[in-house]
Amino acid sequence: MTDTDFSGLKAVFVNCSLKPNPAMSHTQGLMDDAIAIMRDNGVEVETIRLADHDVPPGVYPDMREDVPGGKQDSDDWPELSERILAADILVVGTPIWLGDKSSVATRLIERLYGLSGQTNDRGQFLYYGRTAGVIVTGNEDGAKHVAMNILYSLQHLGYVVPPNADAAWLGPVGPGPSYLDDGSGGPETEFTQRNTTFLAWNLMHTAAWLKSTGGFPAGGNSSEAWSEGERFGHPNPEYRHG
Repeated sequence: MTDTDFSGLKAVFVNCSLKPNPAMSHTQGLMDDAIAIMRDNGVEVETIRLADHDVPPGVYPDMREDVPGGKQDSDDWPELSERILAADILVVGTPIWLGDKSSVATRLIERLYGLSGQTNDRGQFLYYGRTAGVIVTGNEDGAKHVAMNILYSLQHLGYVVPPNADAAWLGPVGPGPSYLDDGSGGPETEFTQRNTTFLAWNLMHTAAWLKSTGGFPAGGNSSEAWSEGERFGHPNPEYRHG
């Protein structure tokens, strides 16, 4: 299918189910399909279920430090963020609740945002040079809304979002079988199978491209240089004419 060697890549799948282990997660069930594709192609994959960890709300790198509103007694995020930053690929998985991503997914995005002011060795925002996608499951409308929200948030932080970087499965609206339940038809749904497959491959291709060039190209996108006064050719508003 491709001559590209993906064996040097790392991926982290963050499951934002409301349920901690060992409870069954339907979102994890769909994520496992993408994980299998990546592992079969030599990608090192790690899964984090965020509900298993103490991750308090906030937009700071470590909520145990003195922050406005008072510090937290414990915070697993500093260690988790190191594992996420060590990966070339990030996949966020979430169920749908009331038409939106889970509260756990919201917390993940907020904590990722807490590192957005930091920069890499090129002066770019910290998440440059990585790629990201999203996987959604549920029994109500909202899959595309959730994907748009999460993918926008991740690209805003600096992740590269490739084509077809979202996959979802939705059961009948209202009470009914979820993805892994007997008779749901979820694992057999060709539309979901296709999108999950494209997501996995496009993330691998994009991560390989970025890694082969040493990261996202530098030029006109250094946050550090901008802060120091460099404007990269942006017109000086004092010299604009109507």
